[in-house]
Amino acid sequence: EQAVVVAGGIIGVILLLVLIGLTAYLLWKKSCRLLSYEKLTSPIKKTNAYAIFQDQPTSEIQPKSTRSRSVPFIIPPTLHGQDWSNLTNKEYVQEESDPYVILQPGPRSSFHSLAGAYVVGTINPELYKFPEDRSEMDFPEGSIGRLWFSIEYEQASEKLLVSLIKVRRLQPPASSCSPFVKIYLLPDERSYLQSKTKRKTLNPHFDENFVFQVSSRMLLQRTLKFLVYHVDQQKKHHLLGQVIFPLKNETLTDDNKLVIWRDLEKENLELPSEYGDIQFSLSYNDYLGRLTVVVLRARGLKLQEESHAVSVYVKVSLMNHNKFIKSKKTAAVLGSPNPVYNETFSFKADHTELDTASLSLSVLQSIKGEKAHLLGHLVVGPFMYTRGKELEHWNEMMSKPKELVKRWHALCHST
Repeated sequence: EQAVVVAGGIIGVILLLVLIGLTAYLLWKKSCRLLSYEKLTSPIKKTNAYAIFQDQPTSEIQPKSTRSRSVPFIIPPTLHGQDWSNLTNKEYVQEESDPYVILQPGPRSSFHSLAGAYVVGTINPELYKFPEDRSEMDFPEGSIGRLWFSIEYEQASEKLLVSLIKVRRLQPPASSCSPFVKIYLLPDERSYLQSKTKRKTLNPHFDENFVFQVSSRMLLQRTLKFLVYHVDQQKKHHLLGQVIFPLKNETLTDDNKLVIWRDLEKENLELPSEYGDIQFSLSYNDYLGRLTVVVLRARGLKLQEESHAVSVYVKVSLMNHNKFIKSKKTAAVLGSPNPVYNETFSFKADHTELDTASLSLSVLQSIKGEKAHLLGHLVVGPFMYTRGKELEHWNEMMSKPKELVKRWHALCHST
């Protein structure tokens, strides 16, 4: 019996020692896991970063009583074995030797079960907001206002639907402003549609719809014109600005409603010259050796016959020593003494050739079956060929490389 007691005691002592050793081992493993994040504080050589996280004390693992505006960014336990480098501002990056994160197999963790995870930084939700509409804020220097509208074309009924939305930052002659808008569908300048008048506001909101009847065949030949007026206390109308919008470059279908904004332009208040005027822009890119001409519009043309059978176009020719080099033509606009083009042409011209080069712009009228008739022309170029406004326009283009310089010019008559 004594031998049995002694053997039982020895076995009990051995079991107790094994239990104590196992307990000590588990406690040691747990302490190693808790202290694994503190080991990262020793400096390690930096390498190229693939992900950056901001360090925070381990005490921030526990949820706070007050709700923070920042969202905590947490490394899950499955990624604890990754190598991290210490940066100068207490941020940590993943080693270049392991650029791709390989998830360990096993059940997916959730934010409700993050045992062993630790917070390494926060994400600012403000950085992930959608950008604001810049059209409401980015106004150019000297702006006289901006107009928003939408257009849509109903193919079956042949109706052009125009919605006048709003105008912003008007510049009236007086402190108060009561604006309204007239809408034309050029070339018809005798009829128009008019909005309601908004009282005492520089930022009127209209939300009005207008309908123009126009065939699909003629639609791309038409141009929308918006005139913004202010009504003073004596009921007099003052033009604040205008928007000219050609339809020829737009894709108008039943299911394609275009919302557009344009800055208001000042109307040229000078009377048209005897044979009409033309507006165009010039630009020269010395790096590419490219001369650019943008034919914008003409006004006050003396048409031989005002009808839809008459078409008016502009021919732009590059000359050198009065020798013809190349010419290009705009599309023809039907039956209008005030056609709008907005067409761009480019010519190759070396910088050394500009002292002897010039541009000739001719406005021509054509009737089907007849020879084209010249309504007027002008030449713009250096001192060798031009004087006055044409020379000033050319010199301003040369002094402002890569910038479009826009001007009106009177047409001359030539047979």
